[in-house]
Amino acid sequence: MNKTRLFAIIKKEIIHIRRDRISLVISFIMPITMLLLFGYAVATEVDHIPMAVFDQSKTYESRNYIEAYKNSLYFNPDFYVSSIDELNRLLDEGKVKAGLIIPPDFSQYKVKMVQPLLKIDGSDPTTARTALSSGIMISQMFSNNIVQKELKVKGMKMPSIGIDLSTKVEYNPELNTQVFTIPGLLGLIMQNITIILTAFALVREKERGTIEQLIVTPIKSSELMIGKLLPYILIGYTDFLMVLGLSMYWFGVPVRGNIYLLLLLGLDFITCALAIGILISTVAQTQTQAMQGAFFVLLPTIILSGFIFPREQMPTVIRAVGDIFPLTYFLVILRGIIIKGIDASLLVHQIVIITLMSVFLLTVAILRFRKRLD
Repeated sequence: MNKTRLFAIIKKEIIHIRRDRISLVISFIMPITMLLLFGYAVATEVDHIPMAVFDQSKTYESRNYIEAYKNSLYFNPDFYVSSIDELNRLLDEGKVKAGLIIPPDFSQYKVKMVQPLLKIDGSDPTTARTALSSGIMISQMFSNNIVQKELKVKGMKMPSIGIDLSTKVEYNPELNTQVFTIPGLLGLIMQNITIILTAFALVREKERGTIEQLIVTPIKSSELMIGKLLPYILIGYTDFLMVLGLSMYWFGVPVRGNIYLLLLLGLDFITCALAIGILISTVAQTQTQAMQGAFFVLLPTIILSGFIFPREQMPTVIRAVGDIFPLTYFLVILRGIIIKGIDASLLVHQIVIITLMSVFLLTVAILRFRKRLD
C-alpha cells in the first residue's frame, strides 16, 4: 500500500466532506439532536395513567380509596363523571385509559365484600398491563390496611404465616428506563449516522463523474477504500465520544464497567458500521439507491436487534435474521459494560463477531470495487 496515494485520497475525502454542508450537519449535529429527542421520547415505563372516576358512594371511605390510586403515581384520577355512559365515552374518545366505578355501598366494606370495578382500555397492551397490575396491587394494599386496622382495634395482629418473598433488583435498582434505553440509543445512533455517511462516499464520485479519473490513476482499490474510510472513522469516533459524554453527563447514565474497553469496542463497531456503508456505496449507482440500501439495513435493526423488544421472545427464524446485524452484538456490549459493569471475558463472543464482520465486509467492498476497476 502506497502511503502517498493513501494520504492523497484521505485529503481529497476530507475536502469533499468540508465542502458538503449536509454531511457536516449529519456528522456533528444529528447525533446530538437524535440522542436528546429519543432519550426523552423512548420510554417503556407507564405511569400517571389518565383515569375517570364514577364515585357512586361519595363517602370518606371512597375518597380514601381514590386517594390511594392517586398516591400510587400510576394513575391520575382527574376526570370525575356522573354516569357510566359518560365514563365509557371518555374511554371511547381516548381521553382516559382507565375508569374506576365505585358502587353505592362501598363504605360498608368493613361488614361485607364490596366490588368496585376498574375498566381498562386494552387497545394499548403495555398501558393496559400496567393499569391492571397496579389496580390489583392498590386494591390489595387498601384492603390489607383495612384488615390490619380492624384487627388492631380488636387487639389482634395479622398472622405471620405464608410466604414473604424478598426481592432485590440488580444493576438498575430504580428500574430507570433511561438507564436501559440510552446505551441502546448510543449504538443505534452511531450505526445510523456512520452507515448513511459512507453509503454516499463512492456514489458521490460516480454521480460527479470523478470515479473515472480515479480509475485511470495507479491507485489500488484497497487504497481507495481505506482512504475513504479513515476520515469517516475519525468523524464517527468523534460522534461516539460526543454522544457517550452526553449520555453520561446530561442523562446521568454512569459507565459501571471499564470505560477504556468501551472506547476500544466502540471503535471496532464504528469500523464495522462504516464498512457496511462502503459496501452499499459500491453496489449503488445513485445517491437515491444508496439511501434506499441504507434504510434497507437500518430499519430492521430497530426491531430485530433487541433495542426495544427482547430478542428472547422472538421466534427462532426472526431472531436468526437479527443475528446478521452488528448492532445486535454491540447492544449486548454497551449494556453489559455500561449497566452491568462486566469485563471483556464475558463479551468475547460479541467482540469476535463484530471484528470478523468488519474484516469480511471491508474485504467484500474492496473486491467489489476491484472488479469494477478490472
